[in-house]
Parts: sequence; C-alpha cells; structure tokens
Amino acid sequence: MTLLTRRRVLQAAGSALAAAALPRPRVVAGSQSPAEEKLTVVSPAMATLSAYVSATHARALPPDVVEHTKHHILDTLAATISGTELPPGRVALAFARTYGEKVATVAGTNLRCGPTEAAFVNAMLAHADETDDSHAPSQSHPGCAIVPAALAVGEQFGIDGTALLRAVAVGYDIGTRFTMTLGAGGFQTETHISTHALAGLFGSAAASASAARLTAQQVRWVIDYAAQETSGTKAWQRDTDHVEKAFVFAGMGARGGVMATELVYLGATGVDDVLSGADSFMSVYGPHADPAKLVEALGERYEVARTNIKKWTVGSPIQAPLDALEILLKRRPFEADEVRQVTIRVATSEAALVDNREMPDICLQHMVAVMLVDKTASFRSAHDKPRMSDPRILNVRANVQLVPDAALEARLPRREAIVDVVLADGSRLTEHIEAVRGTAENPMPRDEVVAKSRDLMAPVLGAGACERLIAAVLALESVKDVRSLGPLLQRV
Repeated sequence: MTLLTRRRVLQAAGSALAAAALPRPRVVAGSQSPAEEKLTVVSPAMATLSAYVSATHARALPPDVVEHTKHHILDTLAATISGTELPPGRVALAFARTYGEKVATVAGTNLRCGPTEAAFVNAMLAHADETDDSHAPSQSHPGCAIVPAALAVGEQFGIDGTALLRAVAVGYDIGTRFTMTLGAGGFQTETHISTHALAGLFGSAAASASAARLTAQQVRWVIDYAAQETSGTKAWQRDTDHVEKAFVFAGMGARGGVMATELVYLGATGVDDVLSGADSFMSVYGPHADPAKLVEALGERYEVARTNIKKWTVGSPIQAPLDALEILLKRRPFEADEVRQVTIRVATSEAALVDNREMPDICLQHMVAVMLVDKTASFRSAHDKPRMSDPRILNVRANVQLVPDAALEARLPRREAIVDVVLADGSRLTEHIEAVRGTAENPMPRDEVVAKSRDLMAPVLGAGACERLIAAVLALESVKDVRSLGPLLQRV
C-alpha cells in the first residue's frame, strides 16, 4: 500500500492549499470571518473557552506561571529524550522513519517528519516511562502530550518562545479542565474510559490551535474534531511493556490535537458547538456534569502551576518512600548493610500498583533497595532490569516490607508514605511524607528540575548539548523562532 504523506495530499489538492500549509497563518485571533458573522448562538462555556484559547498568544502570563511552564517544558523534553532508549520509544521512532516530510523535530534523534507525526512520536517518547509530569485533580499526564503538540505546530509556523510558553500553558488549562468537569477518577472508574487520553487530547488541541493562532470560530471546530476523536479505555493497564500506555496517555492525544488543528487550518469546517445540543460531547460523556466548570477560573487558576514534576524517575506511589529515605539518609547517614528492616506504608490502592512488580521503575521493594545501596535513584538505576537479580540488591530487598494502609488511602489524592527503618544497633528512624517533592504543595526549585533533566538528557545528547538546551528552554522569552530549538533537541 502506498503511504500518502501530507505533502502529496497538498500537491494533489492544488497549489493554493500547498502554499498555505507552511507559512504563518493569515488569520488573526479575534478577527471576524464571514463564517463567524453568520454564526449561530453557542453556549457560554464554548464561547468563553474558544475566545480564551484564540487570544492566548496576545495574553501575558504571570511571572510565576512562566517559570512553572518552563519547568514543565524542560521536564517533558527530558522525558522525551530519555525515552528514545526505551521500548515504547523504539516503536515510535520506527513509526517516524516511515514519514518523509521534514517539518518538525523528533527529539533525541536526527529525524524530522510532519507536525502530526512529530507530535505523536515525541509524545510516545515522553511517556515511554514513568518520568513525565502528572496532574492529580484531573488524573492525567498533561505534559507528555501537550508539549510535543505545541512544539510541532510551533515549528511548522515558526512561532517565538513566548508564544510557545503561552500555547503550552493554555493546553494545561483546557485539557485538565475537561476531565475535572467529567469527574476525573469517578468518571474513569464508572466508564472505564481513560482520563489520561481525554486530557491529553483536548489539551493538545488547545495548545496546537493557540500555536497556529486560529480564530475563536476555528478553535470551536478544532474542539469539535477533538471530540470526535475521543477514545481510550483502561485496558492499557494490562500492557506490562508500557507501549500501549504511552500511546493512550500521550501519543494518541498529541496526534489527535495536532490533526484537528491541521484540518481546520487547511479549511475544514465543523459543528459550531460540540459541547451543547443534541448528541454533544457533554451529553455522551458527562450528562450530569456542569459545562461551566470547563471555563472556571480561566486566566486566574493556571493548571500548569498545579501539575506535579517527579523528582524520581519511578512510578508515582514510589515517590514519597524515596523522598523519606533521602531525608533519613541526610539526617542520620547509614549503610545498606546496617538495615535490619524497612517498613513502607502507602495507600492501599497505591500499594497494589507497585508491589513486587516485574519492571524496576515500578517495583517499590526493588527501588527502595537501590536507594539504600546507592543513596540515590537515578534514571539509569531505575531502568537496570538485570540489577533486579543482583545478590546484594536482593539481600537488601528481603528486608523491605510494603504495608497497604487504609488511613493513607483515605488521604488520596495526596500520595503520602510512612517509612520506618530499623538498624542493626536497634535504632529506629521514621519519616512521614505528607507532600511529595515536586507536587504543588512541595514544588521543586529550578535547580532540582535542571538536575533531573540533566540526568535524563546528558547520556543521550552529550553534556555540552544538554547544557545548551537547558539554557535555551530557561530563556524561552528570548527565542525568536522555536525552530532554532530543533538542532538542540537532536542527537549529533
């Protein structure tokens, strides 16, 4: 079967469309096209949402939100680049090599492809592991889909760094509000539909539309097309290789959001308000939900500032135990051989996710043993599967006991942990982590985000290239064209 690239489709459609595909969009947010002048009345939620997204590029962000957004862009790029060496990443890169259009960068490689494909591949890379950010209120991993989508469309149109920051921030604002409106965890439990897939899709759609500077009318159509693409069940939980999880959490949403934007930019029209009326998105997915929550506190409450960055590149339920051990090791240094017993208490449902799992980065007992031996938990150590058979690690691991705790279950979504260490001399050390490092309640400062990113990226890009990329992301306001980031993202 012959593969049709976007370039060949545009050539077949005629020179007018082909000429329109790559330059900066001719429409300006807020302008009134003939279609808008004839627009029928839309619901307040859709009117507010679309106007907010379309005006993003012209609306300044508060300084603290700019700093948070830089952290999440850097953290996501680091996850993307490190993901090139993991199984989901290898699958995604094989996919990228089947596309010939050279518009957008595939991070951590020397590949370039079309914006839709680049967004998809980079998103798969970003969630190739348990490394990327997470947003507890919406039960989603927003960055792994939204940052690749905004960057791919940004490269297509040559937007500046400030526009990229604003596009990413609005993606977090919109994507997370969709699943929070539906009820997040309760919605996912009742319907078996993945909240991660929905948040990534609508967040990527908003970020892409912002990067392309679409009008409010066009944004409404982008949301319409995104609504038609909603999918993803919790069946991903049965995939022990993490590949399908990377697709559902990240790749699928990034691809869908960018594709919706590309279609509308090239002239596709749609339903003016898919959020209301017959057979609307809300009637299907949230018949009892309040659509007003989709736009609640827009411009006041920035969701990127409520999104967690993981300090440790391991599953979320393991974050608090490693935090506790780091604190205890600093308070009273001791060697792994001195440990007689370690008791780890976490929420009951969280314990089930990380109890003696076969993958090192989601096996609590193994990562606790690694932390005790190495005094830290690096990306490399969290992905060293042969080390799960190391006699020394196994000896230490035998002293680690995981206890599901109903009291901590009642404290969710706060992922707390109580760690109790008994040493050979009979001394006992205890630490209760109530706010995990990297959460909104206990955020990581810039230097810790940079240190984590360096650990992820330097082995792939090299130390010098890694430092140049970090510096560029932290100074995005001075970047005139995000295409200049492309060479910094790629492996030489």
